[in-house]
Amino acid sequence: MLTDEMRSILSDAKGAGWLMEPQAKRLLSLAGVDVARFTWARDADEAVGFARSIGYPVVAKIVSPRVVHKSDIGGVVVGIKDDEGLAATFERFRKIDGFAGVLVEEPLKGMEIIVGAKMDHQFGPVLLLGAGGTAVEIYKDVALRMIPVREGDIRSMVSGLKAHRLLEGYRGADPVDMEKLSSLLLSFSNLVMDMRGMVQSIDLNPVMCSSSRCVVADGRIMLNTASLP
Repeated sequence: MLTDEMRSILSDAKGAGWLMEPQAKRLLSLAGVDVARFTWARDADEAVGFARSIGYPVVAKIVSPRVVHKSDIGGVVVGIKDDEGLAATFERFRKIDGFAGVLVEEPLKGMEIIVGAKMDHQFGPVLLLGAGGTAVEIYKDVALRMIPVREGDIRSMVSGLKAHRLLEGYRGADPVDMEKLSSLLLSFSNLVMDMRGMVQSIDLNPVMCSSSRCVVADGRIMLNTASLP
């Protein structure tokens, strides 16, 4: 069930037609989906203060309602090592169209996967799981199921991927924590059901999965504004 804060986040984003990354991550976290530690900094001092609190290096991303694809305009910087580098990145981002702040977050390690949902006019909400990052476009290694899903569906989706051997630990690599992955997908499935009719699509790419964690590194939610109050 959507909380008042969740509904407020969706309502605030109605004008833009989509949830910017910090809005999307806050919504996901309220639904029990693990997301990277982050802050939405409106000034450089706030950004630096957060980076010091979690420790460098950090990742910085532009926040703007006019920028859907951040990487296309150089709006993502990884491996920032100190206050000076973060402050300089903040000032560069400030010149980007529609600047609304900077998302500062912890760096993540693990296997990149993509988790998504799309509203099919015939079948309703559909869950997507696949190899993430650029690999999703190259290999098109994905599995689909109608939402809501159960644990058995998730096991079937994973085993149906060409990349399942990587998830299970290939050539001595640590396997992905399948319980964490399953928990993330079940929480995500429940959220999509609660928001059905309110969203057009959701892309969580990448989700970084390791032997200890499965966490959303980036996310975008496109809204069906006609259904929002």
